[in-house]
Amino acid sequence: MPDFPTLAKLAEDLESGRTTSRKLVEACIARIVDPAGEGQRAFIHVDKDAALAAADAMDGLRKVKAVPSRYAGIPVSIKDLFDIKGQVTRAGSRALDDSPPAAQDATTVARLRKAGFVVIGRTNMTEFAYSGIGINPHYGTPKGVWNRAEGHVPGGSSSGAAVSVHDGMAHAALGTDTGGSCRIPAAFNGIVGYKPTQRRVPLDGSVPLSFSLDSIGPLARSVRCCAILDAVLANEPIAPLKPRTVKGMRLAVPTTIALDDLDAEVAETFERVLKNLADHGAIIERIEMAEFHDIGPMNAKGGFAASESYAWHRYLITAKGDVYDPRVSVRIMRGEAQSAADYIDLLNERRSLIARVNARIAPYDALALPTTANTPPKISDLADDKAFTKENLRALRNCTLINMIDGCAISLPAHRERDVPVGLMLAGAGGSDRRIFELAAGMEAVIRV
Repeated sequence: MPDFPTLAKLAEDLESGRTTSRKLVEACIARIVDPAGEGQRAFIHVDKDAALAAADAMDGLRKVKAVPSRYAGIPVSIKDLFDIKGQVTRAGSRALDDSPPAAQDATTVARLRKAGFVVIGRTNMTEFAYSGIGINPHYGTPKGVWNRAEGHVPGGSSSGAAVSVHDGMAHAALGTDTGGSCRIPAAFNGIVGYKPTQRRVPLDGSVPLSFSLDSIGPLARSVRCCAILDAVLANEPIAPLKPRTVKGMRLAVPTTIALDDLDAEVAETFERVLKNLADHGAIIERIEMAEFHDIGPMNAKGGFAASESYAWHRYLITAKGDVYDPRVSVRIMRGEAQSAADYIDLLNERRSLIARVNARIAPYDALALPTTANTPPKISDLADDKAFTKENLRALRNCTLINMIDGCAISLPAHRERDVPVGLMLAGAGGSDRRIFELAAGMEAVIRV
């Protein structure tokens, strides 16, 4: 990863006067507009004047020691799924082009502003957040960080969010995660992505994919960065993060589904990481998770994403289906065939699944598994729908397991420098967010050795 600073380092630089918010914003904008970079594809809209005005306001408040937080003035990007007052929320689509501008900020955007973060622009995404790959036929597809000369996918659906952070076009990003949309692009681009316990962060002001599964989380450069942003988004105090020592950590590796069909680089990296953790004293147990076998049948008709997205899209897709990405619309339309009884069955089955999995993992500090089964595929290899579907499902599979159990999870870069990006996912039951952050912070420096 390029040597861009963490939020803590940026806060120190701002406090000491080594930089200003205006300088940070100007540098981010310069990277966005650089024709040699990915900014034109990573961003759908950049409000330069508003960002500079906000930066100047934060610099003025800092001079009189009145900033709302020590992170005030740091530029962040916002996924195009969120309302920003005065702007049209397109959700990476052309079907919402004629929608009225948002009357107010989404709650999460408002919370970031309240803490003093500067909104630099709206990032590109998979249309309506419906894929883990990150391809967008309307606004272009930003190339992921791996082997850009060939052009590999950025991961989705928060594609532009991850690229913006890795490339220094923003210093953190607001994303969403329904089946991995923060964690997959984080894994594919060598940064950190977090999916919180869903109920902690309000969804209002964001275009839904699945209101049962949608979660709002950060993408950033370190575990501590994500913990800071997560606290802001959840309207909790920003408390110092105390890393747990690796020695004595109890980690469960699920051998059911999560380790199937891994790319060689993913398998090798994951086993190396487990050995590193064990060498530092972690207690690692490989366990069967029979409950994971239930998730495939639950999603056989499209699951929550198809049924709930169809409910939201059914009138829009009737009127403007011709402008949808066909790979998105075909998945939404699977919801049309689901009955009310099918949906009620899903609710009941998920409730049972959550209870059984929580009982299974209770003795452990966290689950440890690869974030994705695959490394970032080449964009050109996915022109064929069959190839796209295969790689999309492989990218989503492990992350979806955690959304379905209403858990929380973080993806950490696990690969060595100059190797293809691979993510390590730590996950826990809903409500264990702080523990996951402490565990991740404790192993962050160990896993890439």
